Amino acid sequence: MDFRLWPDEMDLLRAEAREVVDTTGAVMPRAELHPGMTRDERIAAHRATHVVPPEFTVPEAVDRGIAGVPCRVIAAAEPRAVYLHFHGGGMVAGSPMMMDIPNRELARRLGMTVVSVDYRKAPEHPWPAGPDDGVAVAGWLLEEAGREFGTSRLLLGGESAGAYMAASVALRIRDELGAPDRVSGLNLVFGVYDWGRTPSQRGARPQEGFDLLDPEGIEFFTDCFLPGRSDDERRAPEISPLYADLAGLPPCLLTVGTCDHLFDDTFLLAGRAAVAGVEVDLVVLPEMPHAFMLYGCGITKAWMEETSAWFAAHLDA
Repeated sequence: MDFRLWPDEMDLLRAEAREVVDTTGAVMPRAELHPGMTRDERIAAHRATHVVPPEFTVPEAVDRGIAGVPCRVIAAAEPRAVYLHFHGGGMVAGSPMMMDIPNRELARRLGMTVVSVDYRKAPEHPWPAGPDDGVAVAGWLLEEAGREFGTSRLLLGGESAGAYMAASVALRIRDELGAPDRVSGLNLVFGVYDWGRTPSQRGARPQEGFDLLDPEGIEFFTDCFLPGRSDDERRAPEISPLYADLAGLPPCLLTVGTCDHLFDDTFLLAGRAAVAGVEVDLVVLPEMPHAFMLYGCGITKAWMEETSAWFAAHLDA
């Protein structure tokens, strides 16, 4: 049996992708960590790398509170759906502004009003504070989006820790809010779905190469988000979506690169969701690391086109 995770034409783009990642990776901003740093000093260093310069924010974005949670809203001119978005940052750092430019493009090209949630961060606010904020905003949107934004159609998505947030919130929309049919799709980009740490999180990746993540950093984020718990305790279904009952989730687009330390999380979640009867589209990008959209090449361009086509199909459904 020929088991292929990407189309043949993707192989023609691998050499370019490898060169771009190797060249660009060395200059990517990373937290400056030193031996002997305290936990607070490490957190401050990680947060400093996620500060967004003013030139990467957009004037269309409006900061407002929704269900008592700070959010950043980019309205579509003729909204077809609301995209409930969650940013990345290891559940420790980051803000909605990180994705201002891509979210504005979603609003413009696909007619989705984007609501990006500034959920509470660890270690000041460990689990379940962040997901609780996401569920609060989702519940408000289920009730008010039609009146407030002109559409009641809802999609969820995010990147890295934001993909974890989207998956976790979607499961709670199903279980706590009783409204799984109100969500039209989940866009889950290189997420973490096993807080007990998969083999790739621990360093056993399917492909070696540059990555913005490393096992030590992942373990640090995990300890901040879920302090005092064993790996088995961190795999409780209410914490780690990989161990949850996935039946009844909306259609999912899951994307990851082969050099990503979170590769196994996406690959395993895609398989379990498909067996549970969920409509799954899995996009695997050879040679690409975590946060692959930062590296402009033919592979990332193909991913953007495939993602846009997926959104368009589920907006038309």
